[in-house]
Amino acid sequence: MTGIFIVPTVFFHPPASAMSSLISSLAWVRRGVAKQQPAKYNLDDKELSRVAELARIELEDAKTELARAEKAAQEMGERNGEDEDEGMDEGEEEGEGEWEDEPDADNMDEDAPKPRDPNDLSEYNLDDYDNEESQGAAMGAFSNIKGLTYYRNNEEDPYITLKEDEEEEKEELEVLPTDNMIVTAKTEEDVSQLEIYVYDDAQENLYVHHDIMLPAFPLCLEWLDFPPASSSTDPTASASDPASSFGNYIAVGTFEPEIEIWSLDVVDGLYPDALLGRPDESKLAALNSVPLGTGKKKKKKLKPRTVNAEYHVDAVLSLSWNRAHRNLLASGSADKTVKLWDLNLPSTSGAIRSFDVHGDKVQAVEWNPVDPTVLLTGGFDKTVRTFDSRSPAQGVGAKVAADVEVCKWDPWNPHNFYVSTEDGLVQYFDARNLSTLSAGKAPSNPTSALYMLSAHDGAVSALDISPHVRGCVATGGTDKLVKIWNVAEAEGGKRAVSMVTSRDLNVGKVFSVSFSPDDPLVLAAAGSKAKLQVWDVGTNPGARKAFAGRVASGAQLRERSGEGVIGVESDDEGLSDGDD
Repeated sequence: MTGIFIVPTVFFHPPASAMSSLISSLAWVRRGVAKQQPAKYNLDDKELSRVAELARIELEDAKTELARAEKAAQEMGERNGEDEDEGMDEGEEEGEGEWEDEPDADNMDEDAPKPRDPNDLSEYNLDDYDNEESQGAAMGAFSNIKGLTYYRNNEEDPYITLKEDEEEEKEELEVLPTDNMIVTAKTEEDVSQLEIYVYDDAQENLYVHHDIMLPAFPLCLEWLDFPPASSSTDPTASASDPASSFGNYIAVGTFEPEIEIWSLDVVDGLYPDALLGRPDESKLAALNSVPLGTGKKKKKKLKPRTVNAEYHVDAVLSLSWNRAHRNLLASGSADKTVKLWDLNLPSTSGAIRSFDVHGDKVQAVEWNPVDPTVLLTGGFDKTVRTFDSRSPAQGVGAKVAADVEVCKWDPWNPHNFYVSTEDGLVQYFDARNLSTLSAGKAPSNPTSALYMLSAHDGAVSALDISPHVRGCVATGGTDKLVKIWNVAEAEGGKRAVSMVTSRDLNVGKVFSVSFSPDDPLVLAAAGSKAKLQVWDVGTNPGARKAFAGRVASGAQLRERSGEGVIGVESDDEGLSDGDD
């Protein structure tokens, strides 16, 4: 069972205070993968024990962290106390002439009210209490017991609607086999979350199904169907039930060094199914942060953590799941390393391999769709590399003129790949024509590509290749445009590249573009306006004419009336996009 297609994202630098709303990444989930009836999250003792092990929460570690936190708070309090004392001295001088309450001169001649005797109960007329005639129904705790009606079950009781509410909620959460899911990594102000949408192509309907709160700003997403060993799924169930060896999970890379893996078939989840990394080390690093500046508002800067082979020590910028060896997940990080994780092992086991092939942040990583041991990576050292994960020293690579944004293998030519860069270019390389590139080193001059495309004014922050239509490429940029390109084979093995259509989907700066895994020429896009839009490119006559003869077997282009754009209206739809 295969799942989704994912687009890596641009590396973000959100402000320390409130950050603007945006969607940094998105991922499709193929039809028929999601459970029709998602489960409710259950936080019982067994789950608490799993979470404690997942987060490496131990009593001694907790005591150490608490002592450090108390010491830091005490030192901060002493410094703040000195500042407050200085402020109090100034405040006393300034507050000598403050307003005081004085009696109203107009009421000076009025008699003051007499104090009431607390033992005087005459106002309640208790002497005549027994002589009063009862009016209406009898009073008392059980006075209306005769009016009670008993029902055999809650379904017959008109006052109990819990059963009906449960059925209604069950119907609302139902995911049909004809529905796609689209997962977005969304941030609004200081709140980050995963929003899971349901998309019904036949009905042209898109809505939010549920969401998952995240502890940090999300940067990248990758779908996988392999249940991680540390998930709440019973690992012994796979022997008797083959279907239990498949699932519906999303891996999330954030500004934190850890990788979270969440089940998309569970609603109201509080903790991830797996946490790859060392969250305990991250907490200790936060406690040891160094204050910068002076005064009450001091910024804190984390001490640089030493790079090691077992886990990341900086933000996770890219993820790629191996669809052939389903237990393998690759990750690229701002700590300049690429790591390989075995999801068969507990989260506490650490990465099984670590590759130091780049000299700067690793922005993109992707497994080859045909040769499942080969990785493609790109980084801020302006190099693109491809190597066999079993022998990384034998890798080849290319030099580009700007920071790499996205790297994607061509599914129609598995030896070739696309690279988009910060300077608005898209380049196409053949890995067989590249020379050996030593780890951490790069050629002095850019490598010649098979062809180069000036795609956008600004960074090409999104790129995807259609899995259904040969030669159909989508790009998105910080110029707020989504463009569709036609790459056609010409005489002599050369390629003719032309733009088919371009559109502003009103998502702001485009950070993510991805083709549907089920419908030809249907793609999703999102960006700096925190909006998700689904666009059927087939509604464009020029696109239908250009790609009609190149649709893969089993896929069909269907004509759709209207604009072909489906989205969800937001509350601030009418606001300007000045934050873009």
